Amino acid sequence: MGLWELLDQDWVEWLLLPGLACAALAVIAWLGDRRRLRRSNPDAVGFMPWTGVFLWSFLGAVALLGLAARSRFGG
Repeated sequence: MGLWELLDQDWVEWLLLPGLACAALAVIAWLGDRRRLRRSNPDAVGFMPWTGVFLWSFLGAVALLGLAARSRFGG
């Protein structure tokens, strides 16, 4: 099976690509939260809830990538 045949399957479009997007968002949120925790001015508080964004995007990434792996390898 070639790469294009693999990428043309439904589990890639509905599970793998959104799972990878959630994982990328989780990495960005983790970096934002780390930057917020290490800020030099404690009064410079931002408005973005990085911890919540990380939590939900990581949860979505784990669920979607787990389902993608199950669709690919489990049948």
